[in-house]
Amino acid sequence: MITAYEITLAQAADAREIAELSRDAIERGLSWRWTERRVMRAIRSEETNVAVARRDGAILGFAIMQYGDDEAHIVLFAVRAPHRRQGVGSALLAWLEATAAVAGMRAIRLEARIGNAPAKAFYRRHGFTECGSSPGYYEDVEDAVRMVKRLGPAP
Repeated sequence: MITAYEITLAQAADAREIAELSRDAIERGLSWRWTERRVMRAIRSEETNVAVARRDGAILGFAIMQYGDDEAHIVLFAVRAPHRRQGVGSALLAWLEATAAVAGMRAIRLEARIGNAPAKAFYRRHGFTECGSSPGYYEDVEDAVRMVKRLGPAP
């Protein structure tokens, strides 16, 4: 349920926790690239939103979304394992979609590990469709599936 979570923009004090969650939930088996410093740059960027889902002050999940001219790109998206399948991810995604729509974006794009069936199913349930693949996308360790959700009519 969306109202069970507070979705806000991340603050500088959240950068380390977000980076560690990225390392543990997204970048496992890969080099740790989304370090605290890189997350901090994203938090400060005018072309990027770093959103966090909290309950009672604790970060349950986060998302990083970059904005282009007419499309947004979800760069990272993670929910802590104990809080998955409880609506946290859906609340975060709804916040991202609403924010992208207000910003005039026509679509949201993302990549997911090709072997991550739960993530692909989650995005499909929320209206994303597969639109291609990227061989070796994850450091030549794993391929990615590219997904998109249209928010408005194509140009």
